[in-house]
Amino acid sequence: MSNTASTPLFACSRCFSRHPFEELSTGEQLCKECRGSFPVVKCTYCRSEFQQTSKSNTSSICKKCEANVKAYGKPTACEYCNIIAAFIGNKCQRCANSERKYGPAVTCEQCKQRCAFDRHDDSKKVEGKLLCWLCTQSLKRALARTKQHLSSSDKHKHRGHKSKSSHKEKRKSDMMKSINASDSSLNDSQPLEKKSKMNPLQGKKGEVDPNSSDHVVAMTQLKETIASLQKKVQQKDNELLSKDKLITELKAQHMNNTQDMRNEMKNKDRLNETKFNLMNTKIQNLLKEVATLSKSAKKNKGGGRQPPGAGRGRAQRQRHRQPQHQLDPPGAILVELNCGKYFPLIFLLYK
Repeated sequence: MSNTASTPLFACSRCFSRHPFEELSTGEQLCKECRGSFPVVKCTYCRSEFQQTSKSNTSSICKKCEANVKAYGKPTACEYCNIIAAFIGNKCQRCANSERKYGPAVTCEQCKQRCAFDRHDDSKKVEGKLLCWLCTQSLKRALARTKQHLSSSDKHKHRGHKSKSSHKEKRKSDMMKSINASDSSLNDSQPLEKKSKMNPLQGKKGEVDPNSSDHVVAMTQLKETIASLQKKVQQKDNELLSKDKLITELKAQHMNNTQDMRNEMKNKDRLNETKFNLMNTKIQNLLKEVATLSKSAKKNKGGGRQPPGAGRGRAQRQRHRQPQHQLDPPGAILVELNCGKYFPLIFLLYK
C-alpha cells in the first residue's frame, strides 16, 4: 500500500482509469486496454506514432497531416530527413522549426545523413550520440524493448527465488541442485544482459522493426530514385517524340521537294516540246515559201524573149560574175535546202 501511495497515478485519456505513468502511451496517454482496442499506427507522412480513435476509420494519416493535405495538397520529400512531409517548401515542419531554433542541420551519427540538429545540450543526446529524430525514435523503441525484456527476466528470477525459499524444507541435495541451477541461470543471463546493454538496438532475437529509421531512409531513397528514373524516362520519351516529329517533317519536306522537281521537269519538257513543234512548223513554212519563190523565179526566167546571140553572151557573163551555188539548177538548190546546210544564206538571197 505504501508503494502505491508513494507512486503517482495518471488517468487514461479515454477510459479515465488511473495507472502509473510508465504504463500509459507516450502520445495519447492511453492505458493497455485502450491501446489494445485501438492500435498505435505510424503516420505515412510525418512518421509520428498516433492512436486510432475509431475502429471504422483505419487511415494511417494523423490529424495534423490530414489537415495539411486538405490545405496544401500532397507533400514532397524533405531535403534534410527525406520524410515525405514537406507541405510548404522543400522542408518538413519539424526540420524547419528545429533549423529556426538550433541552426543548420548536422550529419547524423547513425544514418550518416545531414538531418540532425545540434541542441548544444548533452542531456538531449541519446547515449552521447547526436542523432536525428528518426534515429532517436528507433533507438528509444529498441531501448524500451530491451527494458521490457530485462524486466521480464528479473521477474522470472524473483519467482525462482521465491520458489527456492518456499522449498527450504526439502533435502539438501535438492537444495544444492537448485542452487547450482540458479547459478547457471544467473551466469547465462549476465552475458545476455551485457549484450543487450552493449547493443540495445538488437533487442530480442529475430525482431526487426519495419518502421525503423534505416528502413524509412531506404524506402525514401528508393522512392526518390524511382521518381528520378521516371523523370529521366519521361525526358527520353519526349526527346524520342521530338526526334520522330523532326524525321516525319524532313520526310514530308523531301517528298514535297521531289514532287516540285518532278513537276518542274515535266513543265520544262512540255515547253521544250512546244518550242520544238513551233520551230518545226516555222521551218516547214519557210521551206514552202522557198519552194514557191524558186518556182516563181523559174517562171520569170522562162517568160522573157531575147535574141539568141545576145542571150547567150549575157548568160555567160552572168555565170562568170555570180558564185558557183547560184549557177546550179533549181533542183540542186532544193536539195541543199533539204539538207539544211545553206538554208540561212539562201533565205537571205531570196528575201
